[in-house]
Amino acid sequence: SGLLSRLQTLAPTVRTLSSSKSFSQNIPSCLWKLGRLNHVAIAVPDLEKAQSLYKDVLGAQVSETVALPEHGVYTVFVELGNTKLELLHPLGEKSPIASFLQKNKTGGMHHICIEVDDIKAAMTELKKKKIRILSEEPKIGAHGKPVIFLHPKDCHGVLVELEQA
Repeated sequence: SGLLSRLQTLAPTVRTLSSSKSFSQNIPSCLWKLGRLNHVAIAVPDLEKAQSLYKDVLGAQVSETVALPEHGVYTVFVELGNTKLELLHPLGEKSPIASFLQKNKTGGMHHICIEVDDIKAAMTELKKKKIRILSEEPKIGAHGKPVIFLHPKDCHGVLVELEQA
């Protein structure tokens, strides 16, 4: 009977909580929304070795190397069941990946890429929220779609790429 009386005293509290406003009502609606994780990018000092690891050792499907001069990188995509890995290697002396590899000699995670349904609306709203965007306009990314990068200091230390879905 002790358990029953405790449950009966808790019941009104449970009803009160369930009838209160839902958490989502406190979140302002956006003109854009996040989609799925598109890829995790990894900077690598030796692109052929990294390709071999994922293809020959782990058995993944690995794309051909593609040069993206506008971004200063060579890219290779590793297909996974639910997302991709992007292997990045410097292209040219001014490559952001070259400076990353100077600080991280063995390579490492460089950024995450999340799809958005409206990149222009995302840019406008993020600027209003004081999130720094690393370019004035979207650039065309490795998938042929517009992309922007958000400053890692505004994203808890993570470089975030947003890609138009």
